[in-house]
Amino acid sequence: MSLVLDPAAQDLLFREARTANTFTDEPVTEEQVQAIYDLVKYGPTAFNQTPLRITLVRSAEARERLVQHLAEGNRAKTAAAPLVAILSADNEFHEELPALFPAFPQAKDVFFAERPAREGSATLNAALQAAYFIVGVRAAGLAAGPMTGFDHEGVRKEFLDDDHTPLMVVNIGKPGPDAWYPRSPRLAYEDVVTTV
Repeated sequence: MSLVLDPAAQDLLFREARTANTFTDEPVTEEQVQAIYDLVKYGPTAFNQTPLRITLVRSAEARERLVQHLAEGNRAKTAAAPLVAILSADNEFHEELPALFPAFPQAKDVFFAERPAREGSATLNAALQAAYFIVGVRAAGLAAGPMTGFDHEGVRKEFLDDDHTPLMVVNIGKPGPDAWYPRSPRLAYEDVVTTV
């Protein structure tokens, strides 16, 4: 095989990893979340714009407020997860570009002066970062349960502001009993890759 990553790490991050549907009650610490962020912050984004914002839902009161906005099938697992993260795109990310992309600080005004351009770029690049975040959760030996089945506008109003677009809710923790559904099929290489 031509991968240099240890096979056990490949399994941990990809082959054996799945969306968790149950969790133990073992807490997820602030130190674990900091370690995850400190790893995944290096994932690439266009112009190093890093628009992902993470809202950690820890308190029982906040959890109740969140659960009411979730699809029925997502409520129980979110209510029981040790930690829940709301991942959103910051549509005002451009304000940080002069510091984050010093090679071309004018990018803030040249490419992102208009809100529609920022929203499209923020959504795409925050989604990339959300994928890095999920892999980072796995690298920490935890399981992630990412979900998009929720009232996005309701979550935005409840936890964010008009400058942030919620992308997904991620349950985080050690997997509990019967955490995994059977692995779903994947497309074959030849069905995905085209050489021109």
